[in-house]
This record gives sequence, structure tokens and C-alpha cells, in this order.
Amino acid sequence: MVKREHRKSLVVTEYGEISAVDISSGTRGAYHLEFMTLEPNSLFLPVLLHADMVFYVKTGSGKLSWAKGGREMKRVNLKRGDVHRLHPGSIFFVQCSLEPERQKLRIYAIYSNTDEDLYEPAIGAYSSIRDLVLGFDKKLLQSAFMVSDDVIEEMTSAMRPPAIVHAVSEKKSIFLELEARFLKALTGNKDGSFYDINGGNKKTKTFNILDADPDFENCNGWSVTVGRRDLKSLRGSNIGVFMVNLTKGSMMGPHWNPMATELAIVLQGQGMVRVVCASNLNETKCKNTRFRVEEGDVFAVPRFHPMAQMSFNNDSFVFMGFSTSTRKNYPKFLAGKSSVLQTLNKQILALSFNVTNATIDRLLTPQAEAVILECTSCAEEEDIIMKEEMERERQEEEARKREEERKREEEERKREQEEEERKREQEEERKREEEERKREQEEEERKREQEEERKREEEERKREAEEEKEREREEEKERRRKEKEERKRAQKRQREEKKRQEAAARRVQEEARREEIERQVKQKGKEARKEKEREIQGGESQSEEEKQKGETGEEEGGGTRKEEQKREGGSGRGRRVWKF
Repeated sequence: MVKREHRKSLVVTEYGEISAVDISSGTRGAYHLEFMTLEPNSLFLPVLLHADMVFYVKTGSGKLSWAKGGREMKRVNLKRGDVHRLHPGSIFFVQCSLEPERQKLRIYAIYSNTDEDLYEPAIGAYSSIRDLVLGFDKKLLQSAFMVSDDVIEEMTSAMRPPAIVHAVSEKKSIFLELEARFLKALTGNKDGSFYDINGGNKKTKTFNILDADPDFENCNGWSVTVGRRDLKSLRGSNIGVFMVNLTKGSMMGPHWNPMATELAIVLQGQGMVRVVCASNLNETKCKNTRFRVEEGDVFAVPRFHPMAQMSFNNDSFVFMGFSTSTRKNYPKFLAGKSSVLQTLNKQILALSFNVTNATIDRLLTPQAEAVILECTSCAEEEDIIMKEEMERERQEEEARKREEERKREEEERKREQEEEERKREQEEERKREEEERKREQEEEERKREQEEERKREEEERKREAEEEKEREREEEKERRRKEKEERKRAQKRQREEKKRQEAAARRVQEEARREEIERQVKQKGKEARKEKEREIQGGESQSEEEKQKGETGEEEGGGTRKEEQKREGGSGRGRRVWKF
């Protein structure tokens, strides 16, 4: 069910509006419904229809003009209750008439959604003629329409009109004239005038559901369906139309549709709808439901889902809609004279309900009415039950939310605890890492200190080694110096010893020389004496020889003295020189 205020707005202008609803029947894709409202003397501009369209006129009056497959443009007058179908590929436009009552023209339309005629949301239900024309290049348009550049330029530069505008006046515009030419090209209209198309003489009849005889009628209300036998234009379509009018305090008896899904729109009043899911395969997707609907609301009931529509005691309930089949649907009722239960064997039926045959007789006998039944306060009871269910669901939802909130809080607390635990672990991890870093820093510091200590020790050792080397060098120097001095002293001693030895040797030599000299002297003395004796004996000649020898001895004695003075430092003082 879709509320009126939840419709999706497609077009909104001062001359009208269009809204839409996409509603699913649960068995296939969503069905697309549109709600068009035209102000008096307004015009819905021509569009190209993309999907099969069936519509119902709720209020007001106007004119529908359309053409299909290049055929001549047709026109039909529209009034309240009319039902009409347009084929895919049709070009149509709608004009609201200017009535004295100045009623708005309201149209409810559905677009087919079958495998053969699929509604595609990507391109929409229709496209405007303007988009079709101006989608081409200017040169192409000029050649196609055989008009001047000024005309094409005026069309392309003109402001885009809204989908709904004020009705065409007697003053013609170039754009509408060219649009009429395009319509002429598509529809085969002999006269290219937009106004002649709108006011052409080719009229067709339409079907009015309000004028049709009801399929069923009693004091509790009436119902009517429109299929392909009633409206020839519905042949080939999969869309049918129905309308139900329930008087106060009545009910469309429990029934199901074997052939079609119902998509209904509330036209007047309000009521309750009860839908039963007969399948127990998937209770989450298919479950019993009830809802209250008001004017403008849309609701869908899939085929084979039993349902009942009820009116309140203070107001009637009128709704129309579209069924997804144009064949006679023949709804199957569960209660009343036309109940399908009447066709079953009572004993088999009793076994199905696990009750006695008498109970089945009491169930099926009392109701004399069929289809639309009296049901005083049924809608009110359903409304109360719905409210109770809604309240229960609300309470359950609140309880669920509270439970979820509790779980969230618990999870939040758990997350907080986990977060605290995580933070604590992170803090511990951080502390461990900090301690580890501290230990590493201390270890690094210790290693650095050890390295520095090692370096200091190494430097100390190097320094000590250098000092030791220096000491050794000093000692070596000292030793060398001492050795040098010692050598010098030794050399000095050696020189002195050598000198002493030389002096001793000289003394020995001198002593030997003196002794030699003394010996020579003595020898010479002896010789001298002997010579003297010979001189004495030799006479004069010997005296001369002694004289020569005396001179020679003096010279030798002088030479010996000089040598002795030189050995003793050049000093000859205190020494006696013997001279012969």
C-alpha cells in the first residue's frame, strides 16, 4: 500500500501536475501508475508512448487526440468515468476543456509490464515530441522539414516548455506549427495545422464505467469489471479495469483472484483491506496483513491471495483499479451463496478443518447473500485490531529497539571494555615497549659507556703505550746518551789509556832511548876514551877526527833533546841535556 502523500512528483506547473507510484504485486516487477491533473483550459503536450497504457478519467472533461502507426489522428471527448487504452508507439496529447464548473481533468493511468510489452523505467513511459525533433542536428532538420535556417534557429534557441502548458490560443506559434508538421509526417494528417488536428472530425467512442451495468449489485453495494469483451480497444492488452462501491457497513466478501493481480486506487471515502497469505513457505516475505486506506491511496493484492475490503459504518467506500488480465477473472469467494466451499464434499471439508460435519453445516448454511455482504462494524473491528497490532508491533518494535539498544549498550560496554582492555593492553604494551626502549637505551647507554670506557681504556692503553714508547724512547735516548757518554768516557778512557799507554810507551821508549843514549854515550865515552887514547897515540890526525866526532855528537845530542821536548809538550824546562 502506498499513501497519497508518498507519490513521486514528475511534473509540476501552474497548469497541472503529474505524479507516479511504482507498486509491486509481489510476483513480478513493479507496476507503474501515473496520476495526471490538468487545470481548466490546459494542454498536456504531445508525447510518444513507450508502453501499453490504460487510463480512467476520475473528474473533469477534455479531449484526447492520438495517432498510431502513421495513421490518421483520432480524437475522443473525455468525461468522468471514461476508460480508454493507447497502444505503444502512439502519439497523443490531452486538453482539459474550459467548463463552467472549471473542474480539473484527473486521469489515472497504468502502463503494462509484461514480457511482450515491458515498461522500462530507464526511458520512462513516454517522451516528448520536442525531444524527438530537436535531438537531430540543425542541418538534418532543415533538410527534413525543408525550412530556412531562421526557423530551425528559432526552434533550437527557444526555451524548453513544460509538459503541461496553457491551452493553444488563436495566435499561432512557429514551434507549434513545426510540431504539427512533425505530427503530420507521423500520422498522415493531410492538413499540417495543429488546430485542425486538435479539432479534427475523426471521432471515436469510448467506454464509461459509470454508465455500465454492474456485474453484481445489492443493497450493500455494486461492482463492475471492464474486459476485452466490453471495450474492444482492450483486446491484445493484459490490463483490465474494475470498480467497487461499498455502502456503509458492508464488505466485499473474502475472495481471491485466480487470474490477475489487483492494483486499486481509492476514489471516495475510506475503508479497511484484509489480505491473507495462504502460503507458509516463507513467513517473512508473505504474511497476513490489514491496512486502512483513504482517498488517493494505492494498494495491490497479488493473485491467489484471499482478501476482503470493508467500509466503515459512517461512510461508503469506492475504489477502482486495474487487473493484470483482460479475461474474465471470476473471483473465487469463500463465503455466501457463491462460496467455493459449497462445491466441496462436507465430509472432506470437515476433515480439512478437523471439525465435525455439523459444524461445517452451521458454517455454510446461514449466509444468504453473495459477493458483497453486510458487515456492520467490521471495518471498525479491523481498525481496532490493526491499531492493536500496530500498538503491539510498536511495543514489540520498541521492545526490539530497547533490546537492540540494550544489546548495543551491552555491545558498547563490551566494546568499551574491549577498548579499555585494548587500551590497557596497549598501555601495557606501550609501557613494555617503553621499558624495552628504556632497557634498550640503558643497554645502548651501557654499551656506549662500555664502548667509551673501552675507547678510554684503549686510549689509555694507547697513551700508556705511547708513554711507554716515549719512556722507552727516552730510556733508549738516555741509554743511548749514556751509552754514548759511556762510549765517550770509554773512548776518553781508551784515549787516556792510550795516551797513558802511549805516554808509558814513550816513557819506555824515552827510557830505552835514554838508556840507548846513555849506552851510546857510555859507548861513545868508551870510544872517545879509546879514541883519545888513539889520538893521543895517533897524533894530530886523531885530534882532527875527534873534533869532527865531537861536532857530530853535538848535533845528535841537540836532535835528541828537541824530540824529547816535543813529546813532553814542547817544554824542555827542568830537563838536563847531556852534550858531548
